[in-house]
Amino acid sequence: MLSSSMNCVADFFTYETTKSVVVKSWTIGVINRAVQLLIISYFIGWVFLHEKAYQMRDTSIESSVVTKVKGFGKYSNHVMDTADYVTPPQNEKSYVCESDNECKRPVPTTGGGILTGLCVNYNTTIRTCQIQGWCPAEVDTKQVPVMLEAENFTLFIKNSVRFPLFNFEKGNLLPNLTTEDIRNCRFDPEKQPFCPILRLGDIVKFAKQDFAKLAATGGIIGIKIGWVCDLDHSWDHCVPKYSFTRLDSVSEKNSVSTGYNFRYAKYYKHENGTEYRTLMKAYGIRFDVLVYGNAGKFNIIPTLINTVAAFTSVGVGTVLCDIILLNFLKGADQYKAKKFEEVTDTVLHPGSSSNPMYRSSQTLGGRCEEKQSTDSGAYSIGL
Repeated sequence: MLSSSMNCVADFFTYETTKSVVVKSWTIGVINRAVQLLIISYFIGWVFLHEKAYQMRDTSIESSVVTKVKGFGKYSNHVMDTADYVTPPQNEKSYVCESDNECKRPVPTTGGGILTGLCVNYNTTIRTCQIQGWCPAEVDTKQVPVMLEAENFTLFIKNSVRFPLFNFEKGNLLPNLTTEDIRNCRFDPEKQPFCPILRLGDIVKFAKQDFAKLAATGGIIGIKIGWVCDLDHSWDHCVPKYSFTRLDSVSEKNSVSTGYNFRYAKYYKHENGTEYRTLMKAYGIRFDVLVYGNAGKFNIIPTLINTVAAFTSVGVGTVLCDIILLNFLKGADQYKAKKFEEVTDTVLHPGSSSNPMYRSSQTLGGRCEEKQSTDSGAYSIGL
């Protein structure tokens, strides 16, 4: 029992050092160099060149957006401008009742007005909760035409961004843009990618939507402005990139609430003091401007970290080759015997070779002992 315990202690206090074994094999040599080449190519091509891992990146982009819509259209024999159609400012069945207790206020109804707390006769057979609100109640089943002239309206976008880590600021109104350019240009992803004036019909088309159908049911279009900047280059290279998508595309498949709409009212007063209003339920296109981006600049710390990772990963080739040599190639036992060797601190016999560390075996007292290492099942020669 004591001997077993001492052996465990002795096995614990051991030291392993790397032993280099030169294996002259075309198969292993080709595999080793191929794996190393793949790893080096990955780090150089993808990690450093494509992902720019040598840079420190700032993803906390700060942004502001200002928009203006311009255009005129004709609707129901009335000329409309931005004061009429650029508005996002928002009534249903009354309650059937038998007594005032069922109409306690100040609980509001789902849309018609505020309950007064009285149950009144609606007709000779039905009693309902009285509400204080606008009469008559809303009717939203009437079909109305679409003002297709809105397709030619323009949207002006003024956007500025800042990357606080690098104290870098820039806007989408580039220095080479003149007042004349802004007055006449129209955004086009190929011909005029930096023009801040966007035609509404073009925005909808870039989002792969039909303007007439979208205007009839309403919808939400996202205008995405991307700022992905490499600050190792000059200031001029940091430019915005526009893309477009429909944000509420799921609502097209919903039969309960499709598209986008809102209600707003215009108020009037008769000469006798009576107030009245015109309630409008508008189906329209809402444009959401979404700004995203990040900036990168060379920094020694991520460069060193990724360089060390690259050199460390090259060692994967050695691990793979060892697995093949130890388990799959002919003569694996010979390689194991050369790779793994146990050396004790026993004083070597004076008659031993002057360089015993490179001998595969050592005879002591006329006895050669072969031991099996616990590492990968390798055989080693012990004294």
